[in-house]
Amino acid sequence: MKSHVFKLLPIAGIVLGSIFVIPSVLSNDDATTALWQEEPLSYHGHEVLIQDTFDYKICLAKNIYFEAGNQPLAGKIAVANVTLNRLQHSSYPDDVCGVVYQAKWKENWKGNMLPVRNKCQFSWFCDGKPDDVLDTKTWISSLDVATDTMNGYYPDITEGATHYHAMTVKPYWAKILNMTVIINDHIFYK
Repeated sequence: MKSHVFKLLPIAGIVLGSIFVIPSVLSNDDATTALWQEEPLSYHGHEVLIQDTFDYKICLAKNIYFEAGNQPLAGKIAVANVTLNRLQHSSYPDDVCGVVYQAKWKENWKGNMLPVRNKCQFSWFCDGKPDDVLDTKTWISSLDVATDTMNGYYPDITEGATHYHAMTVKPYWAKILNMTVIINDHIFYK
């Protein structure tokens, strides 16, 4: 199996089997869907040697960790459900990592592709903060939920939701979608 050097986010400084590749995009300025490429990319300047294997569980676990790491189990499952529910809709990429990293992209002054701040499907990815996993217990819990959800162990507790938001915000799209359920301090829609 051949190896490549990619620039990507580290996972708590530990290589956990295969690690995901940070997406590159079409050259079109209006591109919103990431393409996964095997070439060095710059993102927070991290360079890691990985193999040609790809683990969607890592992408889902990162989304759970950053979106619901401070939530009880139901909140973590709900984030996983929404991420996986988006795979069924033509408005979203057809793979887990594509859904998690779907964003509007731009080229910075160094020629590196970066997500535009606050123009991502999941806010943690483009909030300008480092995406480093720092809490091992929460990371392991997120990996477990990702694995169990992908294996069908947990049912869809969001009733098919493709969107959610915290009760503290009012996104424009909440008026045009149908609310399905409230879990902890988040409202879910489809």
